[in-house]
Amino acid sequence: MPTELSPTARALRTLEILQSRPAGVTADELAASLGVTERAARRYVGILREAGIPVHSARGPYGGYRLGRGARLPPVVFTEPEALGLVMAVLDGQPAAADPDADDLVGTALGKVIRALPESVGRQAAALREHASAAPDRHASRPDPALTSRLVAASAVRRRVLVTYRSESGNEWEAEVDPWAVVVRYGRWYLLCHSHRADAIRTYRIDRVRAVRETAHGFETPDGLDPVAALEENLGQGWAFPTRVVFDAPMAEVLPLIRPPMGRLEPSGEGCALVGSTRNPTMYAQEWLAQLPLAFRVEGGQELRAAVEVLATRFTAAVTDET
Repeated sequence: MPTELSPTARALRTLEILQSRPAGVTADELAASLGVTERAARRYVGILREAGIPVHSARGPYGGYRLGRGARLPPVVFTEPEALGLVMAVLDGQPAAADPDADDLVGTALGKVIRALPESVGRQAAALREHASAAPDRHASRPDPALTSRLVAASAVRRRVLVTYRSESGNEWEAEVDPWAVVVRYGRWYLLCHSHRADAIRTYRIDRVRAVRETAHGFETPDGLDPVAALEENLGQGWAFPTRVVFDAPMAEVLPLIRPPMGRLEPSGEGCALVGSTRNPTMYAQEWLAQLPLAFRVEGGQELRAAVEVLATRFTAAVTDET
């Protein structure tokens, strides 16, 4: 059942309608858009006038309401569900924003938005922020907003860039790349690009980008590019340690259980093989392979085989009775 809008929400909706109809709107048109009677529509116009918003009216068969010229209106107006949804989304993505006293960039911005809301809406949004608790995502990363904005801008105008990148191990290099898209995945921000240094698709963690500089060269993105799918596929390629995991089950049964960063499935005998690479064999064994409900054999990747052997020894010891 749809949520019944409050008088404040109806008044904000009235303002949106007036803003979208600068030539004016009749009382019956306004009532129809709001789904209320003409009398109720006039009441919401009155609420706007009480708030200091100049709404002019004209009598007669062609009369109606319009906003006064030069009216100073807030750039964004939120209904109650929109405001609460915004606060929830911010806390979900940035738990530190829940503390109004913390030195957090997003939290500061959220506080400004809440203070700009109408009193009744702002009160609910502030209460939600104050009393909701959010656990931080230990895997999330927060890239520099200015660098992220430069990459998005370069992607929008199809302009090649030079990025200075520092790997997890501390190695730093500069690469000339075509910034196809910026993708957010599980709290981490990635640049999906074509690297001219490697002549291959690359995915860079934006929090590890140290500098961005536009070049004079343009580029074209591949036709039909799906940035999220392309990122998922390429996260499982190009790492230091190769992997090959074989299943006796048919590919149709295995495929729904495989996350793209684990590699690609291909036919193998009566079953299929998962071929890819990883930078962390221990994580691959403990967090990915251990969760699969199917039997498998690790045929490729000495490091992965060793990690699975260590995990198997731990599990065996956990169910072995001491003598």
